[in-house]
Amino acid sequence: MPPKKIIVYQVFTRLFGNTNRSNIPWGTKEQNGVGKFNDFTDAALAEIKKLGVSHIWYTGIPHHGIIGDFPEIGVPSDDPDVIKGRAGSPYAVRDYYQVNPDLAVDVTRRMEEFEALIARTHTQDMQVIIDMVPNHVSRHYEGKNNPSGVQDFGATDDNTVAYHKDNNFYYIPGESFRLPESKNGYQPLGGETHPLANGIFLEDPVKWTGNGSRKAQPDFYDWYETVKINYGVSPEGKKEFEKLPADAATLDWSSHYEFWQGKAVPDSWRKFKDITQFWLSKGVDGFRFDMAEMVPVEFWSYLNSHIKKTNPKALLLAEVYNPSLYRDYIHKGKMDYLYDKVELYDTLKQIMQGHGSTDNLVPILQVLSDIEHHMLHFLENHDEQRIASPEFAGNPWKALPAFVVSATSTTAPTMIYFGQEVGEPGAEIAGFGQPSRTSIFDYIGVPQHQKWMNERKFDGGQLSSDEKALRNYYAEVLNFTRNSSALMGECLELHTHNRKLNPDYTNTSFAFARWDENQRLLVVTNFDEYRSLNTTLRLSPELLKAWNLKPGTRELEEKMFGKKKTKLYVNEQGAQIELILGPWESAAFEVKE
Repeated sequence: MPPKKIIVYQVFTRLFGNTNRSNIPWGTKEQNGVGKFNDFTDAALAEIKKLGVSHIWYTGIPHHGIIGDFPEIGVPSDDPDVIKGRAGSPYAVRDYYQVNPDLAVDVTRRMEEFEALIARTHTQDMQVIIDMVPNHVSRHYEGKNNPSGVQDFGATDDNTVAYHKDNNFYYIPGESFRLPESKNGYQPLGGETHPLANGIFLEDPVKWTGNGSRKAQPDFYDWYETVKINYGVSPEGKKEFEKLPADAATLDWSSHYEFWQGKAVPDSWRKFKDITQFWLSKGVDGFRFDMAEMVPVEFWSYLNSHIKKTNPKALLLAEVYNPSLYRDYIHKGKMDYLYDKVELYDTLKQIMQGHGSTDNLVPILQVLSDIEHHMLHFLENHDEQRIASPEFAGNPWKALPAFVVSATSTTAPTMIYFGQEVGEPGAEIAGFGQPSRTSIFDYIGVPQHQKWMNERKFDGGQLSSDEKALRNYYAEVLNFTRNSSALMGECLELHTHNRKLNPDYTNTSFAFARWDENQRLLVVTNFDEYRSLNTTLRLSPELLKAWNLKPGTRELEEKMFGKKKTKLYVNEQGAQIELILGPWESAAFEVKE
């Protein structure tokens, strides 16, 4: 069977099933509600599947820092002084061998409830991705659920020295941790009285902060709720582990796996290898690695090759923002996919906001052409502003041409963030989280998503006709990309050719061809909010040669939405189609012999 495009649905697990609409700033889970694993019913998952989704990234699964006691399982509250929000950051993991107790109906059976969710997801023929955060852990890490023989992070550290290659943390001997000075009047829990919110968190000696700060008193905007993991890299940058072979970039994962056999590696490497193997044994199908570029690429070679040894089909997705590192983390670190944030996403965002040009898309497609398959495309995720927010575009429909380009221009996977498909604006004043992004730190409801959820009927019953049309648009595009073989084949941009020869084709348009041995497509988008694109689209000589088109007239049908027809004229002078696209309209015409 030929490969199909991967479609990832990122969902913030704690928020998905919450029907409570109170949205009180800094509200407790009793006031504002909290979603559960069990909210992902068969009906809910079936509706997600209808979007064309192949993988669900359940965000916030491992047990992270939370304000509130869980006496049933002997877990006391975290200290509000080193927790962001009330519900806590999913990227400050407190126990890697257990799930977030907030997500369970019965906290004593929380792992069983997650395992049941994995099984339900698999029944709907979708794969499960969860987060791994190898760069840092919670300042209050405590492994209460370690398998037999597994020691906690830091359990055997020599904390009298700043660094040892087998220490799990970096230390500042002789100094104790001091909380950062508050900025902008910030108070934990919004100033609410809490017995632990006393301005003190005991840590002696102090560890380096998660973002690499070496201060005993980190800055307010440092990741002060977390501590940095040591991977055998000294404070001066010396790497105390084996170098990868000179030809590592050309070797497959199995050769990387063989390379590491019998070699001594730092203790933190083994700990995260064991953690990922634990989750694979639970049925998890892949991982999204947080801030992967802050961890040495050699570790990724070690970890990912061990993951692939267990499950060769595991999906490995990494957050990397430095384009100069892309190829190393793909070829040497054996990542499957990296965020295409600073290239494609940032460029499309500028175009959507009305101060960018589609001319800027061409060099991006060119510079990433050798790794295009490995660059995950998205327009929203938990870190980015909601498209519908005034701070981004103010209108979810402005995303449509950008989404078509994002989803169809390369063979890369496409990701959407829950609520994106119904125009969620992220407008809530949640507490620690601020408007324009749906808060990942607070107990909060997601209003547009709640309308689609319709009291857990998951039928869109409370959406307006416009909102239903938006979700249907996403479903049509995603299913088209999932089922069109040409989108896993070759690509040739037609933008440059038409900008040179065609005065009606402007820098608010973008066109390209996609093809394989079974299908040939012409994809055209109009980013203009007000004006139609009325033009003669010209096929470039390179495309005519690649497709070996014979002279004549061909009837073309639009395949993404199925509503348009036009004609392709081919003669000795070239080839062209007459094209009219309304504002924000896109089309994918199939060309047959």
